Amino acid sequence: MENKESVKKSNIKKEQILINRNELIRNNEGSNLFSVFIIAFLSMMLAIFSINLVVAQQEFQLSTSSCCEKTIEGAWCQNAPEEQCDTSNGLRTTPSSCETTSYCRVGYCYDSSEGTCIDKTPQRVCDENGGVWLEYDGSGNPPAQCSLGCCTLGDQAAFVTSVRCGKLSSLYGLETDFRTDIINEAACIASATSDVKGACVFEKNFVRTCEFTTKRDCQNRGAILSGDINKSKVEFHESFLCSAPELETNCYPTETTQCVEGKEEVYFKDSCGNLANIYDASRSDDETYWTKIISKPESCNPDSGNANSATCGNCDYFLGSTCKEYSRAKDARVPKLGDYICRDLSCKYEGQRYEHGETWCANSKGINENLPGSRYFRLVCYNGDVTVEPCADERKEVCLQGDVNGFSSAVCSANKWQNCYAQTTELDCLNTDKRDCQWLEGKELNGAPLGSFINQSQTQLPFRGTKTTPTTDEEIEEEEDKDNGACVPLDKPGFNFWESGQAEQLCSLASTTCIVKYEKRIAGEPVAVVNEECLTKAWAEEQNELCVAIGDCGSTTNFIGVKGYSQGYRTTVDDYEVEEDD
Repeated sequence: MENKESVKKSNIKKEQILINRNELIRNNEGSNLFSVFIIAFLSMMLAIFSINLVVAQQEFQLSTSSCCEKTIEGAWCQNAPEEQCDTSNGLRTTPSSCETTSYCRVGYCYDSSEGTCIDKTPQRVCDENGGVWLEYDGSGNPPAQCSLGCCTLGDQAAFVTSVRCGKLSSLYGLETDFRTDIINEAACIASATSDVKGACVFEKNFVRTCEFTTKRDCQNRGAILSGDINKSKVEFHESFLCSAPELETNCYPTETTQCVEGKEEVYFKDSCGNLANIYDASRSDDETYWTKIISKPESCNPDSGNANSATCGNCDYFLGSTCKEYSRAKDARVPKLGDYICRDLSCKYEGQRYEHGETWCANSKGINENLPGSRYFRLVCYNGDVTVEPCADERKEVCLQGDVNGFSSAVCSANKWQNCYAQTTELDCLNTDKRDCQWLEGKELNGAPLGSFINQSQTQLPFRGTKTTPTTDEEIEEEEDKDNGACVPLDKPGFNFWESGQAEQLCSLASTTCIVKYEKRIAGEPVAVVNEECLTKAWAEEQNELCVAIGDCGSTTNFIGVKGYSQGYRTTVDDYEVEEDD
């Protein structure tokens, strides 16, 4: 009621002032400037009264609102009339502003799983959404969890927390790149494109000059020059060359070329020493070719390595060429302009041409027969030179070569020969998934069950003695279950005869005893009637073939064609040595 009375009195005063004003105008029509001033002053007073009245009404409306912890509509911590507050489930309401309540105080709400941080969030709201509420510490700075930095994501950037940066990097499969030295979002976004290249134009010694560089380096140069007395202006022109006529710098085209570290092409160089486009002799006088950056696919002969080209510097390392200074000894042609050329990286070896990156097996001495002392080698063509890579000694590794569309590739592969001797069937012997062996039909090794040689001591192999002809029914049956043959290494290994008798033990696998039966005659010497062939030189040579197939055993020559110290084998009859022909 009191408020209504005050409003009514204000309206009465307003009407009285209007009446007085009208009377004053009527009584002073055509009067001096003083009467005009009074009228203006009264008009101002009316405006003041009107403004005060509106403010009083607004204050009256606010004084009736309350701080709702939650409104009926579901909004948290809102100033609203009390009847709009939700008071169910212990929700609170206070006839004051929310800024002054304890339950609606605001702070930072941190989501540790997503790495996000929201400022000015009521504690109750943060708790309801599973966040961690952090109170303001009075310093004006956010807590460590909420500190923002620049997260670079490829060619994009985001101004987020370090945890959020890690989350985004993981999501896109990128390495985390988080920078704390960038302190605002605008600079962060600009940094994403700071590696683009172009012309950085500035004034030096009162001359307008240029440097071909990145946007970031140009911006850094601008920051340095901004402190100079001259207040030099730095301009960055993305994708422009310093020799562009419209930039009006002191840099102009030349016929000079250069190689660039980390790049494989030959490039033009302008008069200021800046990088220009890929060398193309046909466009050396083309103004447009010296204006903007031309990409590699848009340059000369993009589908070729341009090896030894006199006019095009669009080299391609994977196609067998790279930028090198011209050499009369190594290059077939002289470049038309400049001193650099796309060097041919192919190789010539024993009259045959190999491309850069090709590998092949060397035709080393004695390797075709795996003679004692021989070794496998892998050859590599790299940057125009042939290098030799030996495989493991003693033929523990062999060289394997294959060709794909005429491009050869070779590799040193482990020689899996160690358990060949233990195999008694052809099927097991030729199982290439487990071993590298060959089956010699009709041959026989020592009948002892060797097992896997690779798991046995090299000095204590379980030999059972020399092989003999089976005599009992059990021995005969056992022999019949086996295939008639011997399993030996496909690529026979080398043995160290000087180490713990290894070679002697392995070579003894081919030792054999042949029982020859004689028939006595009334007159004359006894005559061999069973296995008489064992007494011939041909039989001895046949047994030697098996010795040689085992490894560095038997009678053979080494890889340079020299015969060993001894014949490598011997035959005896009743412990008497049989002489062999030379």
